[in-house]
Amino acid sequence: MSTIAPDYEKTDMGNIQIAPEVIEIIAGLATIEVEGVAGMSGGFASGVAELLGRKNLSKGVKVEVGQKEAAIDVSIIIEYGQRIPAVASDIQRNVKQAIESMTGLDVIEVNVHIHGVQFKTPEKVIEEDATSVIKLK
Repeated sequence: MSTIAPDYEKTDMGNIQIAPEVIEIIAGLATIEVEGVAGMSGGFASGVAELLGRKNLSKGVKVEVGQKEAAIDVSIIIEYGQRIPAVASDIQRNVKQAIESMTGLDVIEVNVHIHGVQFKTPEKVIEEDATSVIKLK
């Protein structure tokens, strides 16, 4: 497998190529929509768990793409209190289904790396008067 976009399919009209970046974005979107995922982690190389927003979904994803199959690694931050094996299994299932249905590639493995835990910050409530309440995070 390689990270270079191979000729995926040859048709009468020409070749179809799917760039690895496309697979990364699909995997990132499929990961972030799983309940219990706080965000993507940015650090395969640095090892630093950095919570990334939706603009950088491919940063926590590494793909190896062949002509007919793909292997995916996703790196996440999980929400505190979630069952890690259940969330990881949901991620594997969701990523595999999304990539296979959108690209036709056979996903041979989805590896989930947990790089951190995000704790929920309690909301602080300040009452100004009897009619209005302001919530701060």
